[in-house]
Amino acid sequence: METLLSVVLGIGLSAACGFRIFVPFLVAGVAARTGHLTLGPSFAWMATTPALVAFSVATVLEVAAYYIPWLDHVLDLIASPAAIVAGVIMTASVVTGLDPMLRWSLALIAGGGIAATVQALTVGTRKASLLTTGGLANPVVSTAELGGSVGLAVLAIAVPLLAFALIVWALFFGVRFVVRRLRGPRGAAV
Repeated sequence: METLLSVVLGIGLSAACGFRIFVPFLVAGVAARTGHLTLGPSFAWMATTPALVAFSVATVLEVAAYYIPWLDHVLDLIASPAAIVAGVIMTASVVTGLDPMLRWSLALIAGGGIAATVQALTVGTRKASLLTTGGLANPVVSTAELGGSVGLAVLAIAVPLLAFALIVWALFFGVRFVVRRLRGPRGAAV
């Protein structure tokens, strides 16, 4: 059961990486430092003072940059592949009780996959905001993404199964919404 919870925790933290790359690392590092999260032995560095300072600075810079409409789109070019890598690392850092090959395979597929999916949805949301509001709503979208990242990271650590259920629910309805949009009115193919 402990292994399953660590996998679900890793998926939750990886999904949070899809919103903001550094927020889940900062939250996980603080949680590990305060004894609320156990990191794998090779990831204990995430709770060290230098790492927490680096995560804090990176988080502030990342969050601030997403409030500049033209810069948020430039960051997406970097953030999309970086979110996948962050998701893989985040999952691998908390999954316990598995053979290293299985742990890294799971981290690559589940952690990287969920981070990529969430990142793609955020990029699409920001693009839609740009097209419909000329970028005026981008700060609102950025605030929602920040809230999603912080909230999901904290929830994943506090109640991993609830975070996982929320992710599954959001993906189900998100995919359903996209499919309906692609089909157009009355289910006709576009």
